[in-house]
Amino acid sequence: MNAQKMSWESEWFYPQVTLDQQLVEQLNFVPGLQEVLKVRQVHALEHATVWMLTEIAEQHPTEWRQNYAELGGMSTDQGFHLYGKVDKTDLYRAVSQAGDRLRSGEWNLAVHPRCGTNFSVTVMLTAGLAGVASWLLPKDPLTQILGMGTAAATAMAIAPEMGQYAQQYITTAIPFNLALGTIEETTDMLGNTSHFVRTHWQNAQ
Repeated sequence: MNAQKMSWESEWFYPQVTLDQQLVEQLNFVPGLQEVLKVRQVHALEHATVWMLTEIAEQHPTEWRQNYAELGGMSTDQGFHLYGKVDKTDLYRAVSQAGDRLRSGEWNLAVHPRCGTNFSVTVMLTAGLAGVASWLLPKDPLTQILGMGTAAATAMAIAPEMGQYAQQYITTAIPFNLALGTIEETTDMLGNTSHFVRTHWQNAQ
């Protein structure tokens, strides 16, 4: 599976190497700002790592490809959790390649179709359009039901693209300030093996 090409042509949103560290320095009175900025960078690294593992999986037998295709993650300001069966050597390789390729200009790798952002966008769009339809349309039950159905169908149609833009501009940022730390093997709440990829903040050059 190949990452979809994304457009970063907007000058305002064009990734700047030192932007986040400048924001931290200029707005250091804002509580939690660095943590928020770091989560956005970690989130991009998480997505790119999953893309890299998808590519690496092509070198494995079929059962490993399925494992790598079902990986999930969760980002924090300390690094990201990766849920699913993965070889640790592959994971080190994937994280390293992910960071390098993101910073070298493959910014499309920051966006992933299985991201929870897409689900959140779908829910918000459905609720918003349904609310508008309910308010604008006549109040008889049949019209209201048809309006809700139309709102839900419209939300499902536009949500994937809106989710991509939400990831691109809001929930991810190119990890110019991240350095890879340790990768720790852990277990999730069900006792399944998972990994935590620890990252550290550093000023970009």
